[in-house]
Amino acid sequence: MGVPTPKQFCPILERPLISYTLQALERVCWIKDIVVAVTGENMEVMKSIIQKYQHKRISLVEAGVTRHRSIFSGLKALAEDQLNSKLSKPEVVIIHDAVRPFVEEDVLLKVVTAAKEHGAAGAIRPLVSTVISPSADGCLDHSLERARHRASEMPQAFLFDVIYEAYQQCTDYDLEFGTECLQLALKYCRTKAKLVEGSPDLWKVTYKRDLYAAESIIKEIISQEICVVMDSKEDNKHVGHLLEEVLKSELNHVKVTSEALCHAGRHLQQIILDQCYNFVCVNVMTSDFQETQKLLSVLEESNLSILYPVVVVSVHFLDFKLVLPSQKTENLMQIKEFSKKVKERNILLYGLLISYPQDEQKLQESLRQGAIIIASLVKERNSGLIGQLLIA
Repeated sequence: MGVPTPKQFCPILERPLISYTLQALERVCWIKDIVVAVTGENMEVMKSIIQKYQHKRISLVEAGVTRHRSIFSGLKALAEDQLNSKLSKPEVVIIHDAVRPFVEEDVLLKVVTAAKEHGAAGAIRPLVSTVISPSADGCLDHSLERARHRASEMPQAFLFDVIYEAYQQCTDYDLEFGTECLQLALKYCRTKAKLVEGSPDLWKVTYKRDLYAAESIIKEIISQEICVVMDSKEDNKHVGHLLEEVLKSELNHVKVTSEALCHAGRHLQQIILDQCYNFVCVNVMTSDFQETQKLLSVLEESNLSILYPVVVVSVHFLDFKLVLPSQKTENLMQIKEFSKKVKERNILLYGLLISYPQDEQKLQESLRQGAIIIASLVKERNSGLIGQLLIA
């Protein structure tokens, strides 16, 4: 990775990578316990991550100096002979890498189901490159036929008794230099692992560039829904609904919904519970931010922004012929002040002024430009643009 921070703690959207992996596992209700092996020097860091991001079902054990020693430490914590432990021995244990944050439930279910039947199972992927073996003098000795081989990935799953026995029997050499858990099950328990085809999302964050790729994927995932919040008195011909229609037309791959803000209705609460991370608050012919402040209060109370940054675009439709330049400046300063406050809660607030001309064609063009800007803000989630005034 080439950075001083252990890669599982490297930030993505200001949140440690391992937190995304834990979240992916926590979503799976049938996983009873999650055991994290962490070095003693990073134990407090890990505890603070669990507390800050409200992770559940997590137990920590001290890691070893190698991969296999760390896994063995985790297995020991799950064994029945541990006194005063809140953990209990499972039928099946899953072994996963902290730096594979995009694991899906269907892959976990496949390896667990296969492990229950065969004793061991692991996800595999086609090889991207051909594997070659060099000779002692640095020349090509032979190459493997790529179509006949696969890359071993995570997650892997085992009957607990199988993998625990394998680790109890394995040598110090295995613990020091080995990397493949499936091989230990085969070598010491004669258990042939069932190989399960994994998805492309199982890749491992290994190099620094992978952090940027992971960030891009996460941004893509959380930018797939936008909620347009507007005054409940607006009829379907008003600009709030017109903006909603233009957003749907311009962003055909994004789910666009609308909701009234009055009394923070149940529908809006449900949208928040369903974890929509993008909101457009519509203000018509007004420069104040009362409606936006109401929305921000609702979002702050919900704690939605604990896991991902929430984007709020406060849109103001104004007749620019009647608005003095000083009023625009005042709007800019006002939105900047709000932005600074809510940024501490991981909410990215932007102000967007859209010209509200009487000409229908010009209005549609203003709406289209506004939709493009909103899409960019949602997709990029650039905290450096905080409070910037954008005029369509």
